[in-house]
Amino acid sequence: MDKKLWINPVFIVSTLVILLLVVLGALANEQFKSVSDTLFSFTTDNFGWFYLLAVFIITLFLIFISISKYGGIRLGADTDRPEFPFFTWIGMLFSAGFGAGLVFWGVAEPMSHFFTTPFGNEAQTPEAARIAMGYSFFHWGVSQWSVFAIVGLVIGFLQFRKKKSGLVSTALEPVTGSKPLVKHSIDSLAVIATVMGIATSLGLGVLQMNGGLNAVFGIGNSFTIQLIIIGVMFAAYTLSSSTGLHKGIAYLSNLNLGLALVLMVFVFFAGPTVFIMETFTLALGDYVTNFVQYSLRMEPYAGGEWVRGWTVFYWAWAIAWSPFVGAFVARVSRGRTIREFVLGVLVIPPAIACVWIAVFGGTALFYDLNNGTGIAEAVNNDLTSALFQTFDVLPLTTIMSVLAILLIFTFLVTSADSATYILASMTSFGSLNPPTAFKIIWGVLMASIAAVLLYSGGLEALQTASLISALPFTVLLLMMVWSFVKLLRTETPPIRKSDIRQFKKMEREARKDQQK
Repeated sequence: MDKKLWINPVFIVSTLVILLLVVLGALANEQFKSVSDTLFSFTTDNFGWFYLLAVFIITLFLIFISISKYGGIRLGADTDRPEFPFFTWIGMLFSAGFGAGLVFWGVAEPMSHFFTTPFGNEAQTPEAARIAMGYSFFHWGVSQWSVFAIVGLVIGFLQFRKKKSGLVSTALEPVTGSKPLVKHSIDSLAVIATVMGIATSLGLGVLQMNGGLNAVFGIGNSFTIQLIIIGVMFAAYTLSSSTGLHKGIAYLSNLNLGLALVLMVFVFFAGPTVFIMETFTLALGDYVTNFVQYSLRMEPYAGGEWVRGWTVFYWAWAIAWSPFVGAFVARVSRGRTIREFVLGVLVIPPAIACVWIAVFGGTALFYDLNNGTGIAEAVNNDLTSALFQTFDVLPLTTIMSVLAILLIFTFLVTSADSATYILASMTSFGSLNPPTAFKIIWGVLMASIAAVLLYSGGLEALQTASLISALPFTVLLLMMVWSFVKLLRTETPPIRKSDIRQFKKMEREARKDQQK
């Protein structure tokens, strides 16, 4: 291994910061939690508007760039074609971008909104169910994926078309310049934000696995069990990461998508099929109709706790997660055009997420509204039980619950496997084949920070980690938009079919004029 990698300032600074947080969280738990709570309140109270506005701007920019004359530019040479088959590509996007988060919140979010409605609506009514589904679609839709897409688009463009390193600092060079101190600071910040975002997803998945194991086998919920799950998960993703991108991650991604489809198809047909389709249609209409309102909705006149607890958290989580997901999405999207990339990333994974929420969340809502099963109340008492409470009202409960636990586990392993690859790449000067030792180091640190956050306060601590680490990176995302605009100005847009038709029309008219 090149000795220069070990003295890379980005590697040294980011590992020391994460290691310090692990030590402080383990040895000074109360003080760590107190400081985290203070920072959480400060961030959400003062910068919630900034998260919402930034994500809305990024979403509009991506839609515009995809339909512009630059949409035909490839992430690579003009002769390059996609490296991975479409199904594998979608599986990779789905696994890396959602991880176990969608499995966790697919029932938990709509049932939470149904039980405690936003903005003072009457709870546990048909209207509450409608609002719950509309907002759940919004939180897992285009906006969240736009954050991943902008990072992936700029990094992929530079890495494969301009033959530069796939680092966040390189993506920002047109705006920030190339001074080493600035570049190292940006990359260190990106790594730290990534680790916090990953820790949030891993922690959520571990909490849900513990809840599922308790629901099926009655083993209880405890930090000790969660620690064992983290240990097994660490062993699995360390083994997988050693096999490389084309084997471990690709195979696991296909397995994830296949397992998710099996569960979803089963619940769709075993549950209230017509109700699910009607719910999906109505929620999609509400999402499209209210997109701008939901995107910019704040509550300056009424406290704003709900928006801060849900939308702001989701956007901060996505932003903290974006350096990893964006870099990974870029890595697996070589050869695709900007238009293919944006439409693929902004449409297909969100569509899958909305179908998932309609199937699982819609089933839970149906049984609560029509049979009084009390799933919403159970979820309010324990978020981790949401999916398994839903399986309780369906046939083959135990088999489906075990498959769900397996799905959560494979999602966690895939996300962690992908993350170790990207973190190792980010701290080894953007190498496409980072050293195995770096993957193992980041695997240990990721598992450690997830364990510390669970020990410090469970879900609240995980939310705090995402919010705090995402704030400075939100500024970098907006700078990345401007950087990409500057990069595109140096490109010659490809000739479009509409241009060719226009040229032919002009030629025909010119010939007619000559004949006259």
